[in-house]
Amino acid sequence: MLKIRLQRIGRKNDPSFRVVCVDSKKGPKSNNNVEILGSYDPKRNYIAINNERTLKRISNGAHVSDTVHNLLIKRSIIKGKKINVSKNKKNTKNVESDKEETSVKKTQSESSEKTLIEIKSEKISADNKKKDTQNEEEKSQKEETTELPK
Repeated sequence: MLKIRLQRIGRKNDPSFRVVCVDSKKGPKSNNNVEILGSYDPKRNYIAINNERTLKRISNGAHVSDTVHNLLIKRSIIKGKKINVSKNKKNTKNVESDKEETSVKKTQSESSEKTLIEIKSEKISADNKKKDTQNEEEKSQKEETTELPK
C-alpha cells in the first residue's frame, strides 16, 4: 500500500520537507521513494506540490497522511475539511469551528424538537416533584401517628 507523506530534509532547527509517495512498510527516511511529489517549507510557508501526479496517486489508491491532507486542502488540490493533527487538540481552529457548527445545529434542532438536555431536565424535575409529594405524605402520616389523644 502506498502512502503520501512528508519526509524531513534540511538542517537542525531549519525544517523543510519533501512530499513523497512511499510504501507504507518503509520508513520515510529510507530513501526508497516511489515518487517525489513536491516540497513544503513551514518557516517560509512555501508549498510546491505537483497537482496532477498527486491526484493520480490518490486515484490509484495511495493513502494520504493527515498533515499532507491539510496541505492539499490548503492548496485547494482536494476539497474537504482539515483534520486536527495538533498534539494539544484543544488549541486549534478546527475545535472552534466545530463549536460554531454544533451551536448552529442546536439552534436548528431546538426549533424543530426538544434537545436531549431539555428532555432529561424535564424528567429530573418530574422525578423530584414525585419525591417531594411522597415525602410530604410520609411526614403527614408520621405526624398523625405521633400525636397522642388527650
